[in-house]
Amino acid sequence: LVMLFSLPALAAPSLQALIDATPAGATLRPPAGTYAGPAVIDRPMTLEGGGRVTVDGGNRGTILTVRASGAAIRGLRLTGSGDTHDGIDAGVTVTGDDNVLEDNVMTGVLFGIHVRQGNRNRILNNRATGKRRSPAMRGDGVRLWNSRNNLIRGNRFERIRDLTFTNSPDNRVVGNRVHDGRYGMQIFFSPRIEVSGNRFSHTATGIVVLYSPNVIVRGNRVAHALSGGGGIVFKDSDDGLVENNEIVHCAIGLQADARPPPGGALTVRGNRFAHNIVGMHFYGEKGGHRLEDNRFENNLTQVSVSAPGAGSANVWRGNGWSDYRGFDRNGDGVGDTPHEIWHYADRIWMELPE
Repeated sequence: LVMLFSLPALAAPSLQALIDATPAGATLRPPAGTYAGPAVIDRPMTLEGGGRVTVDGGNRGTILTVRASGAAIRGLRLTGSGDTHDGIDAGVTVTGDDNVLEDNVMTGVLFGIHVRQGNRNRILNNRATGKRRSPAMRGDGVRLWNSRNNLIRGNRFERIRDLTFTNSPDNRVVGNRVHDGRYGMQIFFSPRIEVSGNRFSHTATGIVVLYSPNVIVRGNRVAHALSGGGGIVFKDSDDGLVENNEIVHCAIGLQADARPPPGGALTVRGNRFAHNIVGMHFYGEKGGHRLEDNRFENNLTQVSVSAPGAGSANVWRGNGWSDYRGFDRNGDGVGDTPHEIWHYADRIWMELPE
């Protein structure tokens, strides 16, 4: 069943009235134009805008709230959410399961997409641009709380605060772009997250993993995270995998603490750390991580540690160094002598930052 409505030339008719007139399982395709929000979808239905339908929230609350399961929202333009952080005013809030948000454009929103206790939702190819505020006063591009098995793929976020996942295991974040934010992505108490093929640029930090085991960070590019944070940060998160990423022009490429007992090691493999102030920084004395086949290119300091011996407590194998001085006489791709990193006066800035 497809619902088509003919509307007179009125200023901002109510989208909610059209939704209320659409039965469960039907598709609503409003005529092109601007409609007044906020609106709530409380039944499984499809709302299609085809890129010609704008929903104006009037700077009040969340523009569109999806309380149903099994709904689909495609091709809408959403503008003008409220300004309340306590209320998490967003472009779209989802509290149900198995919904699809696809090809929507959000502008002038505090938060972009907020998923609260929602599972198996698909957030695909949307674009969200936040309000003109300092990064700390913006809202998150995507915010997940207590939500599982969601897919966030192919979205673009600009002028936002963070992408934040809290108590939300088993989610996938694939092929998104984040530009001009505070933290590119924060993962709290959310094991088994996959972060792959994303691009983060001009953020204070890139991907931050806290208290979340078994997180995979693969094939991402983090650039221009220059406010003292790391391109990729792991803290108290065991059995993580950092693989085939490119971290360039950041303050610190990778920052990680010691392996939390009795957890497994962090594996860092096949990454490129280039033109950072510090390529890799380890804090804590125990080490225990595995670093294999990484490339360290022209970092001001290739590796730094917070305690003597912390670096050598890790396993290093097959890594390449732009400042290596040695030979490979047998042509096996491995230098004949070890690459040694010595810190003398160049460590003063770490020991005595004042």
